[in-house]
Amino acid sequence: MAVVKDDQQTSKKKETPESEDDKRRKKMVPGGLMKAMIRPGGGDAMPSDGDQVIYHSTIRTLDGVVVQSTRSEFGGKGTPIRQVLGKSKMILGLLEGIPTMQKGEVAVLKMKPELHYGEDDCPVSVSDSFPKDAELNFEIELIEFSKVKVITEDLGILKKVIVEAQSWENPRDLYEVKARISAKSGDGHSLQLHTTAEPILFTFGQSEVPKGLEMGIGTMSRGEKATIYVTSQYLSQSPLIPSIDSIEEVHFEVELIHFIQVRDVLGDGRLIKRRIKDGKGEFPMDCPLQDSRLRVHYKGMLVNEEKTVFYDTRTDNHGQPLEFSSGEGLVPEGFEMCVRLMLPEEISLVTCPPDYAYDKFTRPANVPEGAHVQWEIELLGFEMLKDWTGMDFRAIMDDVEKTKGTGNRLFKEGKFALAKAKYDKVLREFNHVNPQDDEEGKEFANTRNLLNLNVAACYLKMGNFRKSIETCNKVLDANPVHVKALYRRGMAYMEAGDYEEARNDFNKMMTIDKSSEANAKAALLKLKQTEQEVEKKARKQFKGLFDKKPGEISEVGLDDKVNETTVKEDKDAQERLISYQEENDGVEDEPPAPPPARMGSFSRLLNSSMNLFKSLGVNRCSIL
Repeated sequence: MAVVKDDQQTSKKKETPESEDDKRRKKMVPGGLMKAMIRPGGGDAMPSDGDQVIYHSTIRTLDGVVVQSTRSEFGGKGTPIRQVLGKSKMILGLLEGIPTMQKGEVAVLKMKPELHYGEDDCPVSVSDSFPKDAELNFEIELIEFSKVKVITEDLGILKKVIVEAQSWENPRDLYEVKARISAKSGDGHSLQLHTTAEPILFTFGQSEVPKGLEMGIGTMSRGEKATIYVTSQYLSQSPLIPSIDSIEEVHFEVELIHFIQVRDVLGDGRLIKRRIKDGKGEFPMDCPLQDSRLRVHYKGMLVNEEKTVFYDTRTDNHGQPLEFSSGEGLVPEGFEMCVRLMLPEEISLVTCPPDYAYDKFTRPANVPEGAHVQWEIELLGFEMLKDWTGMDFRAIMDDVEKTKGTGNRLFKEGKFALAKAKYDKVLREFNHVNPQDDEEGKEFANTRNLLNLNVAACYLKMGNFRKSIETCNKVLDANPVHVKALYRRGMAYMEAGDYEEARNDFNKMMTIDKSSEANAKAALLKLKQTEQEVEKKARKQFKGLFDKKPGEISEVGLDDKVNETTVKEDKDAQERLISYQEENDGVEDEPPAPPPARMGSFSRLLNSSMNLFKSLGVNRCSIL
C-alpha cells in the first residue's frame, strides 16, 4: 500500500480565509489514510475542488465483511454517489483520497476511524450500528468527474455543460421554450416522459416541467446542451413526469434549441410583447436607446374575434414605414416601450391596454374609446442621434435649443417624465462641453441653469417636491442670487408645506432684485392665504379634542359649525404673478399636474387646502 499525501504534502493554497475542510485536514496524521490501486484509470486528469464526482462505494471491515455499499450485488440500490468536492459534506478520507484518482480507477482507501465516521464532529452521520470506531476499507470506483454549475446551495440542482451556448440570453417567465429532453433515474434507468412531441414545447414559469428542470434550463442559452441533475425535493409534479413517487434523483439531458421572448412589460399582465421573429444582435445591448431615430412597419388590430385591422403602414401609408424619434411622445406609450425592447429586423406582437394605447393618445377614428389593441411591429432599423464629438460650441448650442424645445413641448403636453429626460440628457452631455472664452462660458452657464430649473419644474409637476428643491439648489450653489431659482424653490417649499423656507426665498427675491418685489409680494400673499386656509381646516377637524374637561369624551366635527369665508383675491397681484410665471420659451397654458404620491391624513389635508392656491394660479410652473 502507498501512503496518501498528508498535510505537509498538500499543494500550496492561496492566501484565503481557512475553510472548514482546511481545518479538518489538519487532523491528518501519517498512516491514517492508505491507498491501494486495484484498477488504473485513464488519462492524467484528477478531480479538484468544484468538480462533481460520481462514484460507487463499498465499505468493508479489515476481515472482508461488507458494512455498506451502493452496489446492488452487495445490498445497495445500485445508484452511485454524486458529490461536489469542496461543497458536499464528505468524510475526511474521501475528501483527501478521491482527488488522487483518475476517471475509471478502482482503489481501496484504508482509513483509521478519525478519517471516516469516527472523526470528532464528523459532518456525515451514520446509524448507531455502524462500526465507526473500527479501521475500515473503502473500495471506490470513480465513474466520472466534471466541472458543474451549482444552481442551488443545497446541491439539489446541478448542471454540467456538454456543448457551450451560442448566446447569453436565458429564458424567463412566460418565454416559450423549445428543447430536446430525455431523462434517466439516478441508477441509470431511462424514464418515459409523458409526451410524444419531439422536441418538447413548454411555457417557462407555468409548471409544465418539474421545478428543478426549469430552474436548470433557466441558466441555459440557445444551442446549449447540458445534463441537469435534480434531486427529489425539486421534482415537482408536472405534465412532463406525472409520477415522481419513489424517484430520488433524475438526470435530464437537455438541448435548448430555441425560445421565444415573451415579456410582461408592466409586470401586471396587461402589456405583453411576444417575439415572433428573431432580430439581429444581442438583447438588450443592441436594442434602441433613448433618442434613437426608429423605422418600423406595423399593423394595428382591435382585440376582438375578427382581429379588425385599423391601420397598416404597408397599405395605409403608401407602403412607407413609420419613422419617429424615441423619447418624444410621438407614438402611444405602450408602443414605444415595446419597440425599445426589440432588435433590428425583429417582429413582435404587442397586446396593449387602452391606457397605454389610444386613451391617452390621438385615437384613430376606427378605434373605440377604451379598446384593447394589438400591434404587429417590425423594427426595420434605428439610428442613434448624433453626438457632440467634433462639433463646435455654436453647433452644440443649436442642438441644445432643439432638444430643449422638444422638452418644452412635452412639458406643455403633460408628459413631464419625458420632458425631464430631455433636459437630463443635455445636462449629462454638458459634462463633456468646454467653452473656449468668457462669452461662451456665460452662455453655457446660463443655459445649464435654465435646464436645471426646467428639471425642477418637472419634479414639481410630478409631485416630487424634495427633488425639485435639490435641483434648484444646484443653480443657487453656482449663483446664490438667481431670482428665478429662488422663486422656483420657494414654490417647491410651499408645495412641501415648508412655509418658513418658502417665505425666506420670496423675501430674498425682493432684497436681490427690486424689480421682482411686486411678484414676490404676490407670492407671499398667496402663501399667507394658504397658511390661513390650512389652519382653518385643521381647527375644524380637531376642534373639541383638547377643550373638554378630564373624563369627558370629545367628538370631532359633530357640534361645531364653521362659517365659510371666502379668500379675498388681489387681482392685480394675481395677474402680475401669473405674468411673471409665464416668462418662458413660448409655453403658455399648462395641463394640470398629476396627483402626488400617496400621502398621510395631515398631508392630504394640506394638499386639499393647496387646491385653492392652485386655482388662483400660484402653482403654475414656467419652462425657461
